[in-house]
Amino acid sequence: THGRKRVVGVSYTAAIIKPQDLSIQQRESMVKLYLSHYDASNRELFFSDLQDKTEVMLLLDGHRLAGFTTIDNFLWHDGEQTLNIVYSGDTIVDPTDWGQQTLAFAWIRRMGELKREHPHLPLYWLLIVKGHRTFKYLPTFGKTFFPHWRDSNDDLGRLADRLAAERFGDSYNPQTGVIELSRSRGQLRADIAEPTEAELRKECVRFFLEKNPNYRIGHELVCLCSLEESNMKPMTRRLFNRAEAA
Repeated sequence: THGRKRVVGVSYTAAIIKPQDLSIQQRESMVKLYLSHYDASNRELFFSDLQDKTEVMLLLDGHRLAGFTTIDNFLWHDGEQTLNIVYSGDTIVDPTDWGQQTLAFAWIRRMGELKREHPHLPLYWLLIVKGHRTFKYLPTFGKTFFPHWRDSNDDLGRLADRLAAERFGDSYNPQTGVIELSRSRGQLRADIAEPTEAELRKECVRFFLEKNPNYRIGHELVCLCSLEESNMKPMTRRLFNRAEAA
């Protein structure tokens, strides 16, 4: 088990930075944290993925990097409509900082800001998931999403297929909804990836394991969630709208 004592009394902050504006120290802290929790990856892969993102959100405990998530925000056109897409890349939080909510809350507020940049365009969250803890963000933020254990969400599923096929090519298997890489580009260390007995009692965790049984070797489940107010849980909606008032 991982201790969580550090969270008590800690004053976390979140900072949004463009990848090209990261300092050498920030970049080194990010890759060190990532490689200490992921197997089958390396510095070159990490930095290659990082340069394709539009921004990075850092979780800070003073000057210490406690976690981060990466974002690629882009407009997607299919001839009939234009959509505002937020693609979440690598996300990692040091296990000593599990339990903090600063990163998640800051991320939601950032989504509100991105919505207000293009208020008339539908906003979607494209998330590829290597571990059950990341998958649990979906039911925390949204009322429904794709894939879901109770809702079929066929329209979301078709859109997810198109976005994934365009972005990941032949690595994406539309039959399973999973990016099935012939060679892993990174997977969570076994001691972090395995769910506890308590986690296995959660329906969303069991569903993720069923949908992505090969997550241990780096397969990634493609997920899509509407980031419109009508699909948000009450707390998510309040945080989302704080960006409008800021």
